Amino acid sequence: EVDFWIIPIIQGFVQIEELVVNYSESSDDEKSSPETPQESTCVDDIHPTFLVALISRRSRHRAGMRYKRRGVDKNGNVANYVETEQLIHVHNHTLSFIQTRGSVPVFWSQVGYRYNPRPRLDKSENETVSCFRAHFEEQLKYYKKQVIINLVDQTGREKIIGDAYLKQVLLYNNANLTYVSFDFHEHW
Repeated sequence: EVDFWIIPIIQGFVQIEELVVNYSESSDDEKSSPETPQESTCVDDIHPTFLVALISRRSRHRAGMRYKRRGVDKNGNVANYVETEQLIHVHNHTLSFIQTRGSVPVFWSQVGYRYNPRPRLDKSENETVSCFRAHFEEQLKYYKKQVIINLVDQTGREKIIGDAYLKQVLLYNNANLTYVSFDFHEHW
């Protein structure tokens, strides 16, 4: 009987902006020429006004400071999980793109307060399987298909976490998951 006193809140971010697309028929080379008048035209008959919204919602499960809260818990919740939805409204149509992010869903931690403490695995591969499965079953229930983009350093001190993640994806073997490893250090 205390529901009257409970106020639902969200930890996150919301921003809504109206964008107007201005363009002309001239090419980019013509636009940059000093002789070309810099007059922008807006084609009103195709409604170049877009309403863009960005909504980020942070999970209440396993929230915490970056180096103090890592990995997955026994219920499949990952640390510092955030869902971000991008909405675009144009021509009476609304388009949505949802991106989620969170800690790698294996049992791991980083001990110490140094800038980049060495990660370590806290449980075995077999102990992790059910929690990894719980995490992605929940994800697939809401989003149907997912592309996993693993941003973990594939050659440095984080390699142990990246390898454990890939192993769990292979063990799970779900056709609705696509796994991509993207190492920023290769493309830096």
